Amino acid sequence: MKTMKKSLLFLLIAVMVFSLSACGGAAEEEATPGELNVYMWSEYMSESVVQGFEEEFNIKVNFSYMNSSEEATAKLTSGGGDQYDLVMPCDADMTALINGGHLAEMNLDNIPNFANLGEAYKYREFDPENKYAMPYLMNYVYVIYNPETCPIEITKYQDLFSPELKGQISSITGIRNLFPIALVALGYDPNSSVESEIAEAYEWLKGYMANVKVLSSDDTEQAIVSGECSVALVFDGQAGRAFEAVPGLKVADLSDPIQLGVDELVIPANAKNKENAELFLNYLLDAEVMAENLIANPYTCPNVEAIKLTEDSYKLNPAINIPQHMKDNYFLQLDVGEAATVYDEYWTMLLSEQ
Repeated sequence: MKTMKKSLLFLLIAVMVFSLSACGGAAEEEATPGELNVYMWSEYMSESVVQGFEEEFNIKVNFSYMNSSEEATAKLTSGGGDQYDLVMPCDADMTALINGGHLAEMNLDNIPNFANLGEAYKYREFDPENKYAMPYLMNYVYVIYNPETCPIEITKYQDLFSPELKGQISSITGIRNLFPIALVALGYDPNSSVESEIAEAYEWLKGYMANVKVLSSDDTEQAIVSGECSVALVFDGQAGRAFEAVPGLKVADLSDPIQLGVDELVIPANAKNKENAELFLNYLLDAEVMAENLIANPYTCPNVEAIKLTEDSYKLNPAINIPQHMKDNYFLQLDVGEAATVYDEYWTMLLSEQ
């Protein structure tokens, strides 16, 4: 009898231990989130939006940040794409990335909020079936200035070459952001593939760089906000943050065409968490979520349903409401084919001289 009681006691303990282990295992499994690895620009997505996604879907979003669109393309083409589930190249790189087989096809059945995009941003020429790229935000590139401290009137890119602006300019960086400015200033196609024209643009940029005090694409506006610089070549969302901090700043009324770029979110061909990536894309395209995102990131937005939900602080933001003739007089970054290697060579030389 004593032996039986002891056996029953051991059995009961064993059952309890098994039950606790099972419960603990289930709890641990439930508490372990999924994962999503994103490679994109910094200061470009609201923390509240990311936290909302993580809480709703129990998926941890890990960010790594790039310094140029070229870095994003390099990650995708040099075998590093499998480290990430979403990467943010620009629209100019899409043709080469798609043709090179570097991107996974998206399942639009998992992204129904795709419907919230404006028609101009669906089924585009480089992606006619919308399999590979989802537009995130867009940005005009233009000049802002402090009228109290800027020594000259700026109406064209050539004005940025003025000796009076030496050490006065804060500028975004990137091959395909700066070379088009120089090409336009020289009267050439901003997407030129002619080496002699690219060489002339390189010489122009050497003069431009002599006036640049701050070269950064992450927080370019901070130098004009602090007063360190009187002029800034910026993305429109950066301008929006600058105007909020210093209401007296102005947009330079340029007669030259300005650049309009679209930052795309793509899934690398070897992404490990493709379904999580599609879930995140659908979340970002939700009209309410994107409207919230635009509060901290007042960039031009392709999500027309989200824009309807924004406040006047966004709709009437001077960074968005630039002169209509400037909005109409824009150019896009296009695929320059084999000339990309020429741009790379001159860009490397330019940076090595700084």
